[in-house]
Order: sequence, then C-alpha cells, then structure tokens
Amino acid sequence: MKYEIILNYIKDEISKGKIKSGDKLPSIRNLCDKFQCSKITVSKAYDLLEKEHIAYSIPKSGHYLIKNNINLNNSSNKNIDFSISAPDKRVLPYDEFQHCLNEAMELYKESLLFNSNPQGLENLIYVILKQLQDYQVFTEKQCIFITAGSQQAINILTMMEFPNGKENVLIEQPTYYGIIESLKLNNKKAICICRKENGINFDELEKILKYDNIKFFYTIPRFHNPTGFSYSNDEKKQILKLCQKYDVYIVEDDYLADLETNKKSDPIYALDSFSRVIYLKSYSKILLQGLRISAAVLPRFLTKTFEKYKRWSDLNTSILSQGTLEIYIKSGIFKEHMKRLRKVYSNRMSYLNKIAKSFNNSDIVWHIPNSGFFASFEINNNIDIKGFIKNLSERNVLLEDPNIFYLNNCINDKLFRLSLSRVNNSEIKRGISIIADEISK
Repeated sequence: MKYEIILNYIKDEISKGKIKSGDKLPSIRNLCDKFQCSKITVSKAYDLLEKEHIAYSIPKSGHYLIKNNINLNNSSNKNIDFSISAPDKRVLPYDEFQHCLNEAMELYKESLLFNSNPQGLENLIYVILKQLQDYQVFTEKQCIFITAGSQQAINILTMMEFPNGKENVLIEQPTYYGIIESLKLNNKKAICICRKENGINFDELEKILKYDNIKFFYTIPRFHNPTGFSYSNDEKKQILKLCQKYDVYIVEDDYLADLETNKKSDPIYALDSFSRVIYLKSYSKILLQGLRISAAVLPRFLTKTFEKYKRWSDLNTSILSQGTLEIYIKSGIFKEHMKRLRKVYSNRMSYLNKIAKSFNNSDIVWHIPNSGFFASFEINNNIDIKGFIKNLSERNVLLEDPNIFYLNNCINDKLFRLSLSRVNNSEIKRGISIIADEISK
C-alpha cells in the first residue's frame, strides 16, 4: 500500500537524522508530488505516525516530530509506575505549548508587572466560557474564577461560608486525598459515604443529608479518583434531587472531562436548574502539571464570598500561565491534543482489560473503565497490604498505598488504584503479570 511506503520513508528519514526532534515534517502537498498520490493517502500515513506517537499536528501549520522521538511502546524506565497520576511526559505537548508560551510572554509582558484581577485573566475567562459549552456547562462570565489548580478551589470552598449556614462536608469513601488533607488542615468535619462500582446507597445518602449538617457534597462523578468508577446520568439526577431537597450544595470535580468517550454522559452541572452545583474544571491533569490552572464555575450568589477568600489566599494567579492557556485553546491546538489523549487513554484501558481477562484468578476483581487515568482492582484473599506493596516495589512495580484515599485511614476493602497515566502497553502487560503473581503467592 502506498501509505505504508510513505510511512516507512518518513521513519527512514528520522532514523538517518535528516528529520530531527521538533522539526516540521514534509507537507502533505510535497509528499503527494513526491509519491504521485492523493492527499487522503498521505493523511493516512500521518494519522498512523500520530497514533504511534512519532508525530503531532498543529492546525494550519503542519506535522512535527515529537520531541526526542519517544515511542510510547518503548520505555527506558525500569520501574512500572502505577502510583503516579501526573500526565505522561511522552504525550505532553511541550513544543506546542512552548510556542503559545512565547506568544503569551510577548502579549502580556506589561501585565506581568502588576497583580491580576483575582477572578482571573479576562481574555482567558471568555475563552473558557465558550469552551465549557462543549461540556454542557452554560454559565456567565462573572461566575467563572481561574484558580491555581483545582486544589486551591477545594481549599477555598472548604473554608468559606455557604448560604445554607451548615459546616460539615460529605465525601465519598474512598476519594481524592487532596480533599481529605484540606478538611484536616482547615479543621472541618467530614462525613463519609461508601462508593462502590454500583454507586452509593441513596437511602444512606438521604439520611446523611437530612441529619448531618452538610454544607456541600464533594464528588467526582466520572473517572473517579481512585477507583475509575462513573455515575450514570440517573444517579447524578438522584444525587442532585436529594441535595436540593435538603439544602446541600454539590462540588463537582470534573478533572478528566476531556477524556470522556461517552457523548451521552453529562456533568451534574448540566442537570442542575437550582444553582446547587459548583463545577471544577482542571487543566493541569491533561496538559502540564506545573501549569496549575483550573476553572471554578459558581452560582452567582457565591461569587462575592469566593472572590474574597481567593483574593486574600492568593493575590495573583500566574498571568503567564493564564495567557498561555488562552492562546493554546484559541489556536485550536487544545482540541487536537484532547483527541490524541482520548485515543491514548481509551486504548490503554482497552489493553488493560484484555490483559486482565487473560489472568484467570478468582482472588482479583477488576474495575476497568473505558477511559481516564485510573482503573482499580480488589483482592479477595487475606493479603497483607503493606507487605504486598513492598514486594511489588522490590520487583519494580509501584502502587499507591490505598489508605491515603480513606478518611482517617479507615479502609474496609483491599481496593487498589491502578494509574495508567504514565505506563505504556508493554509496561501494563509486565506489571499486571507481576501483580497477579504476587497475589497468587
């Protein structure tokens, strides 16, 4: 096939050093002329280069060789790290982002001399306002705040007063350890509700909302950290209905919305007609960890209180980071990057599912979603958790201690988070084999 000839030609040029890290690849038109073929044929070859993570595309600019030409199916790291939740450096858009950073530096160099509006950079807010519509989140400019990562928004919401006059916070068990630490540091009482693969007990939820003085319910409806579980739309509606009934707010952490492959899955915010939901949208998890930019969408009557807390907890969210993100989204590169990420992580989950099924072990219960960073597994036998993690570490397989995801280290299940954020298929296969072997032992 001619597209394979083109594919091999490009790879040969790279191996000979004629195309170097970060270089622009030959244009589609040039390759059409060289190989006497159609644009469709060349585009197919470039699509395969992108799937193999050899090249990436920039809209209206062309295709470029990924920095250091790292192939995702190869790894020089001897550790298989299932513990980390940071984005995979092999699929991060360094070169594209550097371009946007340079533009932001030029555009906002005068603004860098002064503190910015505590609400955030106005141009970025307008861009995010429009982008959020793709997630079925419709709001107004004055309701969006740019924060230094979603953790800052969580801290502020934990501390600030709410109109319902209540004080306690309801969290899922297990949950993201950042909310647990925030509640501890701010001396706020947390109430827990157990979340399983089949969701939560709604009778228990109603009882807690009715009697336990709950200010807000912090939840990660999709691609839950640490389990990977997602609520159905019916479950989201039921949660919203009960919170409205008992005057409780919802803090919806939608940190991996961009990896959603189910077009019918909506955030709770999209179902809310009572201004009950505070929506958190993170950019750090899918771009660069050090970017530290998130958006918080609040009901209008909470904005003044939130602004007061944000102003005096952080005078200024980085103008340079905000400006870079603004340009990155406006240019269309963000949307293209998200397409690549969805493919990468849905493929990893699919491969994990295939490998897990190949191990016929009744002691392991797998929970593998269609996409996202996290899957999880439960162990049925009487295993020592710390010893299990230690043994795996000695075999270069890293797992996070599951206790950190539970309030007061109160763990009832031997449920382990399996992060695929920085592992390739080869590492998944070897790592799961070692995990299954240790459990069998």
